[in-house]
Amino acid sequence: MFDRRHILTLLGGVFASPAFVTHSWAQAQMSRPTAYGFSFKGLDGRDIRLAEHAGKPILIVNTASLCGYTPQYAGLQQLWTRLRERGLLIVGVPSNDFGGQEPGGSTEIMKTAHHEYGVSFPLAEKVAVRGSDAHPFYRWAALERPGESPRWNFHKYLVGRDGRIAASFPQTIEPMDARLIAAIEKELRPQASDAASQRHSAR
Repeated sequence: MFDRRHILTLLGGVFASPAFVTHSWAQAQMSRPTAYGFSFKGLDGRDIRLAEHAGKPILIVNTASLCGYTPQYAGLQQLWTRLRERGLLIVGVPSNDFGGQEPGGSTEIMKTAHHEYGVSFPLAEKVAVRGSDAHPFYRWAALERPGESPRWNFHKYLVGRDGRIAASFPQTIEPMDARLIAAIEKELRPQASDAASQRHSAR
């Protein structure tokens, strides 16, 4: 007969074993929410559901109309034009959090983005991107990448093919910067598992 103390010792050994810890960590990782659980209300009234773009890279950029970085709209549009056919989604997220540089409503935001810079990628309604009132995506991203939250307008989060934050870039990194493009290209390239699946289906 095993006494209670012996049983607890055995159980403690199991839970402390490397195999159990590794399995538990893997389960926790799999159960963590991804970016695909979030959506934005579009500036045009339609929802921007990130889940509809699962498996493809998504660039989320908090924008503003009266910022010194506002001309980055043009670079974002150029990036969108160049890579959208390969699967890249860009979402502009207007916010008045930094310097009060997005004071207007939908009409003013559209005038700047669409008419001045020719933006055609999706734009969300104006939201907060920091603090307790931040949009749920930004609260999640702050937990995913501590210390890499937006500190000004035109901060860029790159969501990878797995729905996690693959990289983040401050406002000083231009949309057509080689480092940003390289990170996106990495997420656009077929992975080994994809190539194997394609070879198998072709047989």
